[in-house]
Amino acid sequence: MQQEERSERSRTALLDAALTLFSSQGYRATSVRDIAERAGTSTGSVYHHFRDKEAIFRTLLGQFWAAVARPDFPLARVFEEGAFPDDLPAIGRAAQETIVTWRPYVALIYVDVVEFEGRHIQRFYADLATSYEKFLARRADLNIPARVREGIPPAIAMVLTTRIFVYYAVVEKLFNVPNHYGISTEEAQRIIADVLTNGIARRA
Repeated sequence: MQQEERSERSRTALLDAALTLFSSQGYRATSVRDIAERAGTSTGSVYHHFRDKEAIFRTLLGQFWAAVARPDFPLARVFEEGAFPDDLPAIGRAAQETIVTWRPYVALIYVDVVEFEGRHIQRFYADLATSYEKFLARRADLNIPARVREGIPPAIAMVLTTRIFVYYAVVEKLFNVPNHYGISTEEAQRIIADVLTNGIARRA
């Protein structure tokens, strides 16, 4: 095995170990020694690959942001397929798939909120509306603005829809509280979609 390949395998093992520890016990409760021991290597190896523990944390979040930007990411895929705004339950299912598939990485977001006051994730959320605006420009063929109620900015509507469904999935799949609306996941997704589409208040 060549040195470059060994080095990459060592780095990957360290990231995997850090992801498991950070997502399960938090950032401050995890030491560099803990990461090295779980990866089966030395602390010297950790500092060979990363400047410090926070650099590892940032790298892991960077891996997740890169995945979010890929076309095969569940939420990206369902928007590309034209689910918004006419098939909102499909976005709910994609949110569930996202949390199940990327659960440890999603946990890091909450670690960042609690232990870093959201310092590492602020820009991602601040740029979310902009990313949807770019999507709308790129997929003008979907004609989404014409399918959203007048006065509602389409990008903001997409952000709101995503956040509501993701938060529901987080409580269910990350916090392990199934059926927390007192109804099945499928029924909850249907009602959320109905509220987002038609509102709550009875119309005259």
